Amino acid sequence: MRHLLSAADLDRDRADSILNTAAQLATLQNRSVKKLPTLRGRTIANLFFEDSTRTRLSFEAAAKRLSADVITFTAKGSSVSKGESLKDTALTLEAMGAEVVVVRHGASGAAHRLAHSGWTQAGVINAGDGTHEHPTQALLDAYTIRDRLCAGAGNLDGLRVVIVGDVLHSRVARSNVILLGTLGAEVTLVAPPTLMPKGVESWPCQYTYDLDEALTGADAVMMLRVQAERMNAAYFPSAHEYSRSFGLTAARAQRLADHGIVLHPGPMNRGMEISADVADGPRSVVVDQVTNGVSVRMAVLYEVFGARAQVGAIGNAEVDNFIGGEPDAQG
Repeated sequence: MRHLLSAADLDRDRADSILNTAAQLATLQNRSVKKLPTLRGRTIANLFFEDSTRTRLSFEAAAKRLSADVITFTAKGSSVSKGESLKDTALTLEAMGAEVVVVRHGASGAAHRLAHSGWTQAGVINAGDGTHEHPTQALLDAYTIRDRLCAGAGNLDGLRVVIVGDVLHSRVARSNVILLGTLGAEVTLVAPPTLMPKGVESWPCQYTYDLDEALTGADAVMMLRVQAERMNAAYFPSAHEYSRSFGLTAARAQRLADHGIVLHPGPMNRGMEISADVADGPRSVVVDQVTNGVSVRMAVLYEVFGARAQVGAIGNAEVDNFIGGEPDAQG
């Protein structure tokens, strides 16, 4: 897998392979030294034109746990603020020897443009492009659901997942609809009519404007932040009105199945799309999502670097022994 630009790049076998790899890499969390020498001497560039906390730090941690060298670029304080283009930035990273570029950009399609422009020979991982997609977020969400509801294995066939909020501007929603559907889950989108994308009826999911109905008996619900920074008009009367109709309260959470869980890709607007008692309650797996993000992104880097062609797929005896043996104690 040279690039990961969209959740649609992953068929079921490839998605399952990444999730299974992540599950094995997650065992490093329990070790005193959490590093493997798998990508020692390889170079990864984190190219972030938009602000990020969880995604950027997660990719940094993932790369370093695989012993890769990391170049981190952020638009603020860089030549981008002086007008440097994506092309010139890409050429600079190419000259520095970046072999994989993790890119977040405010323009939809930027990751695809970088991957197919000829500006760089590096593999490209889409860490969020405009309102288009965020495939590694979808992978970590699927991993979290599988880990909590399927005992860390098996598939998501028949699980009911509800995604609620600002679907119109959400790259997370788009990637999750694609990937969760690929993995067999039944996805329902819930949003005010003004925040439901045009053409949603062609998406591989159901949609409704009734949150209470959608939540009843659902296995998981993902709450999305209202992305005011991407709005240039009034999409709902007030924050209070939005919260009353589409916010997840403790009472609404009780409509979920008994084992139902609550996800949020962050950052959260507590008191708007989700109440504090739900965000911090026993159903919440928000912290798990952050933890799982590192393991999943390690698995994605492993795939994109072509490590399978070099040492065989994780699960082979020699790789099992490698992961099960002494981790890298350097660095």
